[in-house]
Amino acid sequence: MTALAQELRGQGEETVLAVPGMHCAGCISSIERGLKGVAGIHSARANLSARQVTIAHDASLKARDLVVELDRIGFEAQPRKGPLKQSQSAVRPLLAPLAVAAFAALNVMLLSVSVWSGAEGSTRLMFHWISALIAVPAITYAGMPFFKSAWGAVRRGRTNMDVPISLGVIIATALSFYEVVVGGADAWFDGALMLLTFLLAGRVLDAMMRDRARTGVDALLSQAGQGAMVVADDGTLEWKKAEELLPGMIMRVAAGERLAADGTIIAGSTRFDQALLTGESAPVPGARDDAVLAGTLNLDAPVDVQVSAIGQDTTLAEIARLMEAAAQDRSKYVRIADRAARLYAPAVHSLAALTFAGWMIAGAGWYQSLVIAISVLIITCPCALGLAVPVAQVVASGALMRAGIMVKDGSALERLAKVDRALLDKTGTLTRGQPVPDPSLLDSLPSDAASVALSLASHSRHPISRALADALTARRCRAAELADVQERAGEGVFALWHGEQVALRRPETSNGIAVMLEIAGRPAWLIPFADRLRPDAGEALARLATMGVDASILSGDQRASVDNVARETGLPAQAEASPQDKQDLIVELQKAGHQVLMVGDGLNDGPALAMANSSIAPGSASDVGLQASDLVFIQQSLLALPRAVHTARATMRVVKQNFALAIGYNMFAVPLAIAGLVTPMIAALAMSMSSLVVVANSLRLARAARK
Repeated sequence: MTALAQELRGQGEETVLAVPGMHCAGCISSIERGLKGVAGIHSARANLSARQVTIAHDASLKARDLVVELDRIGFEAQPRKGPLKQSQSAVRPLLAPLAVAAFAALNVMLLSVSVWSGAEGSTRLMFHWISALIAVPAITYAGMPFFKSAWGAVRRGRTNMDVPISLGVIIATALSFYEVVVGGADAWFDGALMLLTFLLAGRVLDAMMRDRARTGVDALLSQAGQGAMVVADDGTLEWKKAEELLPGMIMRVAAGERLAADGTIIAGSTRFDQALLTGESAPVPGARDDAVLAGTLNLDAPVDVQVSAIGQDTTLAEIARLMEAAAQDRSKYVRIADRAARLYAPAVHSLAALTFAGWMIAGAGWYQSLVIAISVLIITCPCALGLAVPVAQVVASGALMRAGIMVKDGSALERLAKVDRALLDKTGTLTRGQPVPDPSLLDSLPSDAASVALSLASHSRHPISRALADALTARRCRAAELADVQERAGEGVFALWHGEQVALRRPETSNGIAVMLEIAGRPAWLIPFADRLRPDAGEALARLATMGVDASILSGDQRASVDNVARETGLPAQAEASPQDKQDLIVELQKAGHQVLMVGDGLNDGPALAMANSSIAPGSASDVGLQASDLVFIQQSLLALPRAVHTARATMRVVKQNFALAIGYNMFAVPLAIAGLVTPMIAALAMSMSSLVVVANSLRLARAARK
């Protein structure tokens, strides 16, 4: 169990509230600090990607009380019902405001060219009025995301980054409209629109990356069967949905079906594919009195299973809870730009107020003092600061995508840059996840025995039989002519060859995946299967080592198969690890000060992928692995791992440079604005130039993923 899950248990009740208005680390801080100390609330953890907060509280507090508390802090909330669903895109609501702001800014800039070129009198006034007719509605609409956020903060007696932005835009627009009404020479509609355009662009880029951070809980729970055929007391069969099952019912699970609930086999025997739960690539036999788990696949024969746990009580649901708890813990990772949110608003307000007061004391009129204060508000706009991270993330993500690596969560690049430990699953991660027969054994088979093996294997659709048939076909074997071919569920394929019994069956005992070829009158051949390492695995691990990343194997597979891969790679290994074991090891390493990278592909890796500081899954991973990971590599080569780490570190170097550029810009431009040497229009242009410099610097990352 994660530290958070342990903390929440034993503290009364736990309520999860959806908070759609949470959009930055400043919101996280406001929520967690605002709920801290409230009577009856023990702890609160906000999850930015899922836009929710999990609150541990006394039973005396109800969900409606918690909603009221969040409303007091300044956030609308509602109880989350059912399992976590994929959150609504945060990008879509911003696209229309961005389009309106950009279109209006371009048109007003074109009109302003005439004014800058020396238009006078009625011509200048006409252009100003046309600009006002375009700008005022556009600013009202495009600025709404900032205005709503600012008003929500102010009316509850607090501030945020959107307050100075809103003040600058509203006052600049109001003064510009005043200038138009009185026939003044200046108007700054273009500056206000450009400001909104750049701010919205930064927020859209940020939201694009956050939208890729999706929880795998829904995908995880969908692995369970949607229902089961239930045996009634009178022997009749009735299909029931998973939510209608009750402990004690008897499920009749046919071959090829997934279990809809945990239970115990009371009749029949078969084999189960538990790879999604345990990572074990070999099928697991199941007989009477054996426990079976929801989500596992019945491979061979029908069995009757007495239900012992349903719904949220199943092992599958427990793994889902582990993933959610791990995702909660990840909310502590905030980006450098977000950490400045708390200081930005009061600093800018104070600076603008002092500028206004200073010029008033110096004898300037209220109008001139207000214009200079607006220039300070605009020139200190955090556009460059806000773009420093998301632009670098988007460029780096594009470079990695061209290299066959998809970044799902941009903020993961920050965490990936810091990793010093890598935990790698075996099957499907270090290896291809496609067992192949031992080539030396196949080479030693007599030609007639190989022909019989090919013919027997070709009569089965079992993955192992198909792999054997493919390997023999590649050796140009010809299938022998067989008679009376029969495939017996859970046993193998049997036939007659020249009147003699032949069989390709499951061996009685084996330390790994294997099949037994039997031809009457001859010694049997045991054909073992092994999972091959991914290409360039040795080079990839060596490159990680030179980058200061120590790697080890963490797998749910049997010890024998894990030890084989450990010998090939030279890595230390832990075998037969459950999802909880994997999480516990990650927590132990994190407590020791390590930054952990988890690389895995199975459902059993989901909680570990969510818990680790950063996580990567191959493109062949389960839906849960794909959802829970931060990055996905779609190439066969394991060189994707060092390439991703290298690019992440390069990205963080560029981010730091971007921050230095943004801070340097403010150190140079702000004194000029305070001195009254900058108009609101020039302030908007300067702000735009600083943003363009940050974008240009980030574009250098386009080549980072090639190394």
